[in-house]
Amino acid sequence: VNVGCVPKKVMWNTAVHAEFIHDHADYGFETPGVKFNWRTIKEKRDAYVRRLNDIYENNVKKAQIDIIRGYGKFTADPQPTIEVDGKKYTAPHILIATGGRPAVPSDREIPGASLGMTSDGFFELEELPRRSVIVGAGYIAVEIAGILSTLGSKSSLLIRQDKVV
Repeated sequence: VNVGCVPKKVMWNTAVHAEFIHDHADYGFETPGVKFNWRTIKEKRDAYVRRLNDIYENNVKKAQIDIIRGYGKFTADPQPTIEVDGKKYTAPHILIATGGRPAVPSDREIPGASLGMTSDGFFELEELPRRSVIVGAGYIAVEIAGILSTLGSKSSLLIRQDKVV
């Protein structure tokens, strides 16, 4: 929700609007001087995500579900028990929402790796980059390349392959 599906869909819809504006002249609409403001959509997108987070958290509280944040592990106790940051919790139902973090190589492994960012960094950008290079060919990479390109960033998508297709 925070750096994936929801904000990506907002950015995708932003790019769709840019495409519509691009095609307006073909349908007889005159749209001179239309400008895109990255900061405006970033602020509105981030506010929308914060509002959703508040709604989700309030719904969890209303359902009387405890949220325990930290690093946890199951224990060998006979009842369902987890230990989070040194404290044990036992309950008939335990959900561990693992989340995920990308593995970022060191500059020693890949020279210049520290100059890049993960897909999470896309949502932190304060300005639309004039140029962008997206490494990978998974659906997230392709979507981000398409969004950036449509909104005006000269974008390149790098794909590792043994042969040129």
